[in-house]
Amino acid sequence: MDRKKVYLCFSTDIIHGGHIALIRRAQELGDLIIGVLSDEAVAGYKRFPLVPASERRLMFENIAGVTRVVEQKTLSYRDVLMELRPDFVVHGDNWVHGFQEPIRAEVIEVLSLWGGKLVEFPYSSDDKYRELDRRQRAELAMPDLRRGRLKRLLDMKGFVTAMEAHDGLTGLIVENTAVHENGGARQFDAMWLSSLCDSTARGKPDIELVDMTSRFRTLDDIMEVTTKPIIFDGDTGGLTEHFVYTVRSLERMGVSMVIIEDKTGLKKNSLFGTEVVQTQDSIEHFSEKIRAGCRARRTKDFMICARIESLILEKGQEDALRRAEAFVQAGADSIMIHSRRKDPQEIMDFLEAFRKKDPTTPVVLVPTSFNSVKEEEWKQRGANIVIYANQLMRAAVPAVQRAAETILTHHRAEECDRDLMPFKDIIRLIPEE
Repeated sequence: MDRKKVYLCFSTDIIHGGHIALIRRAQELGDLIIGVLSDEAVAGYKRFPLVPASERRLMFENIAGVTRVVEQKTLSYRDVLMELRPDFVVHGDNWVHGFQEPIRAEVIEVLSLWGGKLVEFPYSSDDKYRELDRRQRAELAMPDLRRGRLKRLLDMKGFVTAMEAHDGLTGLIVENTAVHENGGARQFDAMWLSSLCDSTARGKPDIELVDMTSRFRTLDDIMEVTTKPIIFDGDTGGLTEHFVYTVRSLERMGVSMVIIEDKTGLKKNSLFGTEVVQTQDSIEHFSEKIRAGCRARRTKDFMICARIESLILEKGQEDALRRAEAFVQAGADSIMIHSRRKDPQEIMDFLEAFRKKDPTTPVVLVPTSFNSVKEEEWKQRGANIVIYANQLMRAAVPAVQRAAETILTHHRAEECDRDLMPFKDIIRLIPEE
């Protein structure tokens, strides 16, 4: 008799007893083909995979009775099911309700094309499996694992997003906020530690007044409770001799990237453009600062990004492109190009011209002013990292002001409560360990 064909897909980094039990039950239905979800799909669906897909495939290939292992590139099963045409798809019953319902419905729809059947078994929810998951998440926070994750995400996805965090609580918000759509989850890939927001949270001007020791304290607060990669705003980098030590400190802490801008003197925020006196560093001097930073780092995981202020200072595309080429030659791992115009055209023009000469160096954008373009278009135009640099801070200030004014106006807090989150819900954001 012809054996039935069975398909079962996994995203796990480790195989525990619950997985083995599910595999054995699936094998009772016929010849078992196991799908391994791609790294990119796993990163978008739950968390960054500790074990790459190639290694996860090897784990399942060495389980007795598994006839074949394939890669499932997306959360959607459609393509792999159309290719394999299995008689049965096996899954735990944890997707009957919740954000994965559309994926389940799609599986049933596709299987119906040839009379296939979805078989669901009770999902393993033993405490020891939850403890394994907790330990895996803890490992993701360790500096040596965390540092290289931004590079791996760029290799996997080609495009990542980062959201500003300025304390432990906003770090937790960036870490845990997800929007579920089409059976998957959209979340931020990384965190941006901005000198502007760090200074603002302390009530200080954004002129490099907050020293690195204080900024490292904020960084430590965020890293203690989160796992996502960190991009650090290094302002001008300071003196070259000081920048060397900044690189070593950030790398040791587990930061993935530092961004430094090609300006000199007392730093003024780029939002002011030519309204205040701002001096751009020479190509030669800034290139030497980049080279010194590259010599100082101990691993290939830590990235140095050169931020070009030519468009901010209205020096034109040619100056920006000339600097980009020089800074890449000096060793910069990526280039950030910035603009304070609402019209994104000059950024698009830069991307088009830069990509003709350099198709591989990652380009970072901070679309604070030119915020009308969607991420998908920036990716198509050659950008690799989009940083939302100050939105959480800007959201918090009017909310706090409104609460204070409401209490003053009504001489009590009752009217204010309707706009406030219950504190027990805030506490749930904070991990117990």
